[in-house]
Amino acid sequence: MVDIDAGPWGRRGAALESVATDADGLPLTLADFRSVFSQVLSESTLAYYEGGGADELTLAENVNSWQRMNLWPRVLRGIDSVDTSCEFLGRRMPHPFIVAPTAFHGLADPDAEIATARGALDAGAIYTLSTLAHTGPVELAAAVPDARRWFQLYVLRDRALTRAIVEEAVASGFEAIVITVDLPPAGRREREMRTGFTLGGDLVVPSIAAAGTTEPITMFDLPNLFDATLSWSDIEQIVRWSDLPVIVKGVLHPRDALAAAEHGAAGVVVSNHGGRQLDSVPSGAAALAGVVDAVHGRVSVLVDGGIRRGTDAIKARALGADAVLVGRPILYGLAAAGSPGVSAVLKILVAELENGLALVGERRFDEVTASVLNPEA
Repeated sequence: MVDIDAGPWGRRGAALESVATDADGLPLTLADFRSVFSQVLSESTLAYYEGGGADELTLAENVNSWQRMNLWPRVLRGIDSVDTSCEFLGRRMPHPFIVAPTAFHGLADPDAEIATARGALDAGAIYTLSTLAHTGPVELAAAVPDARRWFQLYVLRDRALTRAIVEEAVASGFEAIVITVDLPPAGRREREMRTGFTLGGDLVVPSIAAAGTTEPITMFDLPNLFDATLSWSDIEQIVRWSDLPVIVKGVLHPRDALAAAEHGAAGVVVSNHGGRQLDSVPSGAAALAGVVDAVHGRVSVLVDGGIRRGTDAIKARALGADAVLVGRPILYGLAAAGSPGVSAVLKILVAELENGLALVGERRFDEVTASVLNPEA
């Protein structure tokens, strides 16, 4: 646990006073949360959380591609209420927003991933714990036992340790394994290079410690712990390790999505790693329809990258996604206000989704089709 007086969180009060807030003193919009986030954290931490690969073209396009899509509303549909619930992996959820796996939450809040999981639980969202978390699966499950939780896996060079981590997640009540397959190597993250972002000190990452690394490291050192020889046969092997569904995260090409289905995955996440890896690749929004067509309902299809409005989920559903993952906005909420901030960010997205469904003329999220998109825009 980090001493709150020793971190940046003492700046929260002044930062919150600089934006519009609600009755609970929390920012009104995701943009307001981002403003507070940018005032609270150090330059190097911001470079890590906000940066992308190379020229950051994909980083920008992730947001821009959703914004360019035009919704095409219908009127006089007699809609007095809407249903935001959806189903994926055979489970019903109250809304389509999943907390994406992001690393090192101890840099944003003294309660780290425990605060994030509590916020997700309060907002009815699934929380995905990263391999690169400051909180291990057992600790998280003990602290937030009622949280719906998935575990994101980086396959380590030490396969025995990798399997042990998976078994720990299974025993701790996690409901799915999300294998990130688009790293190593790390992308050319030039913001991090300029600021010299380094992870070390009092913030311990259990998986890194278990791998035998104790010295301060950069994100360019981390991939040395991961197995670059990972192949589709390894996905099949990991599927056999437990009864949990396996989701392959980091898919952009339709053929890779189809391969994931053929090798036992239950789902894919259409993702470019938040624009942090290879630059100038397609956004999740641009790649989504091709993946949906390729898998033809064989697996659940999720998408991340650039989700900044609740209406982005409507657009994703129109293109065939079952649900969306939200990454950086969760960190905005965490840094600005801890667990309540995470919950507030998710509830803002849900409220925007409800409003968008009503205004576009759709009663149920899971019945949204491509007809809500203007094909000429």
